[in-house]
Amino acid sequence: MIYYVNQSAPREGDGTKERPFRHISDAAYLAQPGDEVLVYPGIYREQVSPRNGGTEDKRIVYRSVEPLGAVITGAEVITGWQRYQGNVWTVRVDNGIFGSFNPYVVEVYGDWYFAPTVRHTGCVYMNDRALYEALTMEELMAGEVYKPSWEPEYSIYKWFSVQEGNETVLYANFQDKDPNQEKIEINVRRRCFFPDETGRGYITFSGFKVEKAATTWAPPAAFQDGMVGPHWSKGWIIEDCDISNSKCCGISLGKYYDPENDHYFTTRHLKSPTQMERDAVCRGQYHGWLKEKVGSHIVRRNHIHHCEQTGIVGRMGAVFSLIENNHIHHINNMQELGGAEISGIKLHAAIDVTMRRNHIHHCTMGIWTDWEPQGTRITQNLLHHNERPAFCEWAEGGMESQDIFVEVGHGPTLIDNNILLSEVNLRIATEGVAMVHNLMTGTMTFVGGGTGDRYTPYHIRHRTEVAGFMTILHGDDRFYNNIFIQERPADGPVVRGGPEAHEKLVGTWCFDDYPTYDEWISWFDLDVKRPNMMKLGEYHMKHLPVWCKDNVYLNGAKACKNEKTKLENNTDKAYVELVEKDGHYTLKTNVYDIIGDFRGGMINSDILGCAFEPEQRFENNDGSAITFDRDYYGNHRGLGVLPGPFASEEALEENLW
Repeated sequence: MIYYVNQSAPREGDGTKERPFRHISDAAYLAQPGDEVLVYPGIYREQVSPRNGGTEDKRIVYRSVEPLGAVITGAEVITGWQRYQGNVWTVRVDNGIFGSFNPYVVEVYGDWYFAPTVRHTGCVYMNDRALYEALTMEELMAGEVYKPSWEPEYSIYKWFSVQEGNETVLYANFQDKDPNQEKIEINVRRRCFFPDETGRGYITFSGFKVEKAATTWAPPAAFQDGMVGPHWSKGWIIEDCDISNSKCCGISLGKYYDPENDHYFTTRHLKSPTQMERDAVCRGQYHGWLKEKVGSHIVRRNHIHHCEQTGIVGRMGAVFSLIENNHIHHINNMQELGGAEISGIKLHAAIDVTMRRNHIHHCTMGIWTDWEPQGTRITQNLLHHNERPAFCEWAEGGMESQDIFVEVGHGPTLIDNNILLSEVNLRIATEGVAMVHNLMTGTMTFVGGGTGDRYTPYHIRHRTEVAGFMTILHGDDRFYNNIFIQERPADGPVVRGGPEAHEKLVGTWCFDDYPTYDEWISWFDLDVKRPNMMKLGEYHMKHLPVWCKDNVYLNGAKACKNEKTKLENNTDKAYVELVEKDGHYTLKTNVYDIIGDFRGGMINSDILGCAFEPEQRFENNDGSAITFDRDYYGNHRGLGVLPGPFASEEALEENLW
């Protein structure tokens, strides 16, 4: 059955084409497996909670008839502003409009939230742009630049609120603007399209514009809010949407609400945060964290921007998903929120998740895979400018910046055919990573550090069931056919949030102290029939081996001392320039002139082998082998394998995005 929704209809209808519903929620209450909900252009100021899910062979489809024509917003227009003093105006809002969730009372807070000041989930918007929240009336009146902002010239526009009786009193510094002549909105709803109940699977959400919701802070051992999300379900497709101006997260693929583990550290201050994470993983098994019940979502071709925690977040609920062809940018640029859950994409337990062909830029962090990135593949992505601008002051509680952060997992985590152009390309506080055919102009940081004594789970191959726990030994990493370019001075100044002084040198040199495989395996006396168990114990906690072969090092980038086959050229000056024109990006470089006739070998799953702890190959999610004979574009690599993400120099003529 097809249900029709048209906000412009003259009156409420019954969902037929002749008498459409005026609200999406009316159709979402009735839609059954196999039904389609067609939504005509208009602004839908509602929080849609689908009552039912579909099935694998009979999805429920919600579709905007005109791409991006149907807008679901968590905001309401607010008029009647009165001048308070100078550039500051005020208006009163009856709290009845908020129901049980008042965004101007609810604070952004919780586990892994590090910012010293607490802000609210509410926000004021002028002409579709979020104003900055002042913490005092004095700050509001002054209307000064907020120095950590990535766009300081706009940070002078501010808002402030107080509660008086049953009213929220809003004040805003609009500078020289008259709010009664501008489009002013406030967010009043927590989410936009998100089931209240778990287990509403196999829904397609296509072509909508989604904006301005009062989402809450979404750490891994808590309910994870998002403007759009499946809420612990299976098989959603979120496609061709424009998602922006979430207070915290745009799309949530993440965790259910578990009252016994929700923000455990914040509310009880007892167990360590990492123990709480282990608890969350094990409790997830009880709450149905199985391949048959959760995950396997597709998030594709979305434009996700100007959200202040993440573009896409997920704890456990994102398993077996595909995230592809999304444009994610300007995440956490206001720098009002701070903590360990901020990134363009932030996933915990990204088991068998593939992130490919995404364009991620101008985010505090690009992609962050935290805890159990097992079977995770990051491939054919373009990442750049994921770094704090030099003119910004450090925001206390803010996070370091990099293109990719892989943290406290045992692998296998595969990073291949990516273009990584930020100051830091990879923060590698983990083990079991393979980097193949990447172009990297930045550094690697946290090699051998950043993990403490965190025992983390690993899983049955291509499943969610826990196979064991182990601390991070570091190593078990592979580097094949990459291009490393020292684009920034290795002796440049240390900037907080960037690499430390000893980490500003590009290349694999940071693995000099790690054993080769032959050195590592010799410790264990495998030829001895009865090896001394106690004697071997000391080797069980040492670094794991690292493999390096056929990489290219330019402009002073330095190779690992154990790499025998490589190209190092410190004579010819290499350059890489990302060129943007009309929204399309190309790459200008002389790297391939410098590489000349140097070629590497064809890499496949058998060469990469298995990640040590889970004993799982670097392979496809179905267990089949990967041969890296396709480049960034999908072009075929022939017998002469060119290092880096392109099969040939001619490929550079194509648009990267």
